[in-house]
Amino acid sequence: MEFKDYYDILGVKRDASKDEIQRAYRKLARQYHPDVNKEPGAEDTFKEVGEAYEVLKDPEKRAKYDRYGAAWKAAQQQGGSPPPEYDDIWFDISGAPEGAFSGFSGFSDFFEQLFGAGARRRGATGGAGAQGRRWEWVMPGMDREARLSLTLEELARGGPREVSLSDPETGQTKTYTVSIPKGVRPGQRIRLAGQGRPGSGGAPPGDLYLLVELLPHPTLRLEGRDLYTTLRVAPWEAALGAEVELKTLDGVVHVKVPPGSSSGRKIRLRGKGWPHAHRGPGDLYAEIRIVVPSSLTDEERQAYEMLAKASPFLARS
Repeated sequence: MEFKDYYDILGVKRDASKDEIQRAYRKLARQYHPDVNKEPGAEDTFKEVGEAYEVLKDPEKRAKYDRYGAAWKAAQQQGGSPPPEYDDIWFDISGAPEGAFSGFSGFSDFFEQLFGAGARRRGATGGAGAQGRRWEWVMPGMDREARLSLTLEELARGGPREVSLSDPETGQTKTYTVSIPKGVRPGQRIRLAGQGRPGSGGAPPGDLYLLVELLPHPTLRLEGRDLYTTLRVAPWEAALGAEVELKTLDGVVHVKVPPGSSSGRKIRLRGKGWPHAHRGPGDLYAEIRIVVPSSLTDEERQAYEMLAKASPFLARS
């Protein structure tokens, strides 16, 4: 079961309002409509955008998607939540009164209505006739979820990584080799097929989902597909202009500070933001912050005093 992050597809936050979701959909639908965009993959992106909007615009579907992730459709079909976790459940019907299950067309109906689609019964032991039979609950294993904390660089770069997880029920630790998709976002889940709870009655195991969490970064902040950082400059660099170094996800780059820059001014570096499989990388915004020395030498103090006398500039005019 492939998990699609509908919020990421539309480029909105998880707490986005209905109007924000609608605006994002209309913008992307126009951008990737097959009649307008002939680029490879545009039609697939258009379909994904439509699928995401169909779910997120509906409060009921969105609530189930937020709660169950990739299993939201199963929850929708069952009118509630996915079946509870039962590993090995046996039902002994040898003493059941006649007509106890008369409301069901068969035992399969009974089990499916009780525990949901995908369950089935199987005769496990037997004596003489149906009175001596016991029925085994046959059900695929339940999924598990664990948290995976990564740095900004690890999320952006992707690639193989070894992850050790402890099972809270057994206390055992197991190491997995995880292939992290490039540009995966916080809140998304990585699926490890067959690494969930074991199935019962010979049914296959469930899956393990790793919920991606972002570790704090010392200089960069992720918002949507864009990155934000602070560019510290000296007063003379801001006044006269300068070329300074700035750290990005790809390494150090040189940035030109325009003359006359004040604190709060943003410099945009196109394509230096978060990588995205379909829409390309976002941008990096460097916000200028003017910093002054905490202590001045005699020469620096004299220079500032001369500047104060010579300059007619009023900062609070």
